[in-house]
Amino acid sequence: MEQIFNPYLPLNVYIPDGEPRLFDGRVYLYGSHDRPGGTKYCEGDYEVWSAPADNLRDWRLEGISYRKAQDPVTADGHHELYAPDCVRGTDGRYYLYYCFSEIDEIGVAVSDSPAGPFEYLGHVSKPAGAAAYPDLRWFDPGAHVDDDGSVYLYIGFKSSFVLKMGDDMITPVAGPVPLIPNAASAKGTPFEGHGFYEASSMRKIGGRYYFIYSDETSHSLSCAVSDRPMSGFEYAGVLVSNGDIGLYGRTRPVNQIGNTHGSVLSVGEKHYVFYHRQTNGTEYSRQGCAEEIQMDREGRFLQAEITSCGLNGGPLVASGTYPAAIACHIADRTMPEKVNYADPALRERARVTETQNLVYITGIVNRSKIGYKYFQFIDADLCALEVRGSFFGTVVIAFGEDGKQVIGECEFQVNSSEWDLQLLPITPTPGKHAVYFYFRGHGTLDLKTIGFVSA
Repeated sequence: MEQIFNPYLPLNVYIPDGEPRLFDGRVYLYGSHDRPGGTKYCEGDYEVWSAPADNLRDWRLEGISYRKAQDPVTADGHHELYAPDCVRGTDGRYYLYYCFSEIDEIGVAVSDSPAGPFEYLGHVSKPAGAAAYPDLRWFDPGAHVDDDGSVYLYIGFKSSFVLKMGDDMITPVAGPVPLIPNAASAKGTPFEGHGFYEASSMRKIGGRYYFIYSDETSHSLSCAVSDRPMSGFEYAGVLVSNGDIGLYGRTRPVNQIGNTHGSVLSVGEKHYVFYHRQTNGTEYSRQGCAEEIQMDREGRFLQAEITSCGLNGGPLVASGTYPAAIACHIADRTMPEKVNYADPALRERARVTETQNLVYITGIVNRSKIGYKYFQFIDADLCALEVRGSFFGTVVIAFGEDGKQVIGECEFQVNSSEWDLQLLPITPTPGKHAVYFYFRGHGTLDLKTIGFVSA
């Protein structure tokens, strides 16, 4: 059976800042490109990945779409290409908008194919009116081509702006004008606590404009809605938090929180939110994740829950072996409520990491909790954990993050630098369940795979 999980690309691929775009029945993903154990954001050239709109389990690499050396600003390799976006112009060609580290410019490249390769076109020209806004930053471009062919560009860092573009896709003809409040100006408004920070993205759904952005918390994608593309936006809630903060009133994260960037993909009557997670104990190794997201009758999105099954269309089958790194909850008692990259625990607590092309969970210690949502159980009566390290204690396997529905509890002793398969008895319990592993004891453990077996 074909299945997919989060992250939806291969585990050794790091494409954050994902902008999903639907062109002619195929979804194309545009994002920046991190590397495992990176020391900067976005160290790689752009790649494009794609999948059929009717099968979001089937992603393929289209190849390198644009290299930073193609732009004169980055030809010396000293500046990284940050989060991009891509739209189809009224001329039928595809326009890639991007920005740079430490350079206040928006670059534009063009291709006859949504997969690229793209050719350098130039930089968005800065209108005289831009000088009126000292807080304007040419950063994180999000583009939108409206039904009448009008083109809009949304940009900003800590303050958001919109420009209307000319037919050449590179010259503004109106704007910039401020769009929504930032953290300071949001106080006393419905945006309070969720003012604009970065990651502009625009979608038009059901005739309304949905401005999607990373809010001041950094770990949440929020949304503002209007009937017009350049004004009138009202706060419409959080779409997703990469720590599930805010979901069901939660105040502490279930995973390592960090910056996020993404958008919404609409296919038929279904909607999906794309975002990214942190790995490798750093903010520089981010991986794309996605969830189906629900919309209420008033046209507001409800906050999506982060899961392991993501775009699978339902729970994963509790049979066979899965990478441990698809865990959506990796937590301990020290999880912070706010993003703090200076926290030394970031590189010490349980986390997804990569070594020699192998992706696994490392740093599991006493009171670590590893969770997966969701699995469909039929008759599994054994759980298989592939582990290494030095650890003595117990592992409790339970359904639900409160740990109350225990299906297995075993003494657990590992003392090896080689991977070892541990088989743990569990109570057969049919149905859809969130599976959690609670570790109690002494030492440190790595976890490579989890699995379920029917004796």
